[in-house]
Amino acid sequence: MNSNEESIRLWGGRFASGPADAMAALSLSTHFDWRLAPYDLQQTRAHAHVLARADLLTDDELGAIEQAIDELSAEVADGTAVPIPADEDVHTAIERMLVEKLGDLGGKLRAGRSRNDQVATDFRLFLRDAAALIASAVLDLIDAINIQADKHVDTQSPGFTHLQHAQPLSFGHELAKHSHALLRDVDRLADWDKRAARSPLGAGALAGSSCNSSPSKSRWNSVSMHPWRTRSMRLATAISWPSSASSAR
Repeated sequence: MNSNEESIRLWGGRFASGPADAMAALSLSTHFDWRLAPYDLQQTRAHAHVLARADLLTDDELGAIEQAIDELSAEVADGTAVPIPADEDVHTAIERMLVEKLGDLGGKLRAGRSRNDQVATDFRLFLRDAAALIASAVLDLIDAINIQADKHVDTQSPGFTHLQHAQPLSFGHELAKHSHALLRDVDRLADWDKRAARSPLGAGALAGSSCNSSPSKSRWNSVSMHPWRTRSMRLATAISWPSSASSAR
């Protein structure tokens, strides 16, 4: 392990040697969290603006950081930038790559933030994008259902109640009822997105940092969020949504 890799690790500063190979392998997460790399770069850009507003970065330094982030974003997108075995997670990988591009200047990005708010922000950005993709796909499904419903307005179909045939009705109406149920699901996603649009950046490990930085001064349009008022509800509503949506129909 070289000195650069050692400096990026979040732990082990008071140990004389590294962990056993099996333990090191168990600690790795880049095989599944590398998908968060675009979001980590997005929030790193926002954090750089926070540091610049706090006079911890000069305009020239901010420009160099933004250029490095642009370059690395393109490399992540085309697959040329990938984590190495020494990277514990997506955050250490991105930090290492920026330090390689910027030298000591890349290390300044550590000021005023913790892994806690990085993880929380990445999760929120990822989940909001995923929710938008799901909502878009559901709307496409609704359009397809409505096309068939229009074609079958005059097609007769037996209704069902208590698992038995009931009065005849329009098959088009029978199809359209599913559009209404699916649209309510889209509404639930839209409502969740409004509540999820709170950024944890600036919260630090617990209660902010001693740096002269403020979440309200962040370039929030970089992460499409508002400053976060609470850290208590991170993933709970997103995880519980599918079950609550199905039971509400």
